[in-house]
Amino acid sequence: MKIKAIIINGPNLNLIGTRETSIYGTYTLDEIMSETINRDYEAAITIDHFQSNYEGALIEKIHSAHGKYDFIVINPGGLTHYSICLRDALLAVNIPYVEVHMSNIFAREDFRRVSLIADNAVSVIAGGAEQAYYMGIISGVSFLRRKLNFKK
Repeated sequence: MKIKAIIINGPNLNLIGTRETSIYGTYTLDEIMSETINRDYEAAITIDHFQSNYEGALIEKIHSAHGKYDFIVINPGGLTHYSICLRDALLAVNIPYVEVHMSNIFAREDFRRVSLIADNAVSVIAGGAEQAYYMGIISGVSFLRRKLNFKK
């Protein structure tokens, strides 16, 4: 079985590598996406990625994922904490998703400890720096294996 996944990144994540490097490190988003996509997942998988600083573009990308992808890995950035629209889009397409964050949002400011999308996620990866996306893909593949009862 060939799995199709998409990684969706929200606002300001295009600045990873130069933005708050003490929190996010020095790898750029392009470097992280390239490394994540080219890893061995012990499953036949195709991974696409998308980033936008605009909530509407993220919502449209989620809508267009319906019927094309088996799961979504999403780092909504700051939209995690207040975007009901993003939550509704994820629920509307009924695609399993993994929420990822490079930093541990639960160890940061109080307002960052709230996620409006976590309660419906297959899993939440909070921390792990640039490896958070890799862990998100592994989590999505593992979920599909359990759901569809298939092996490597």
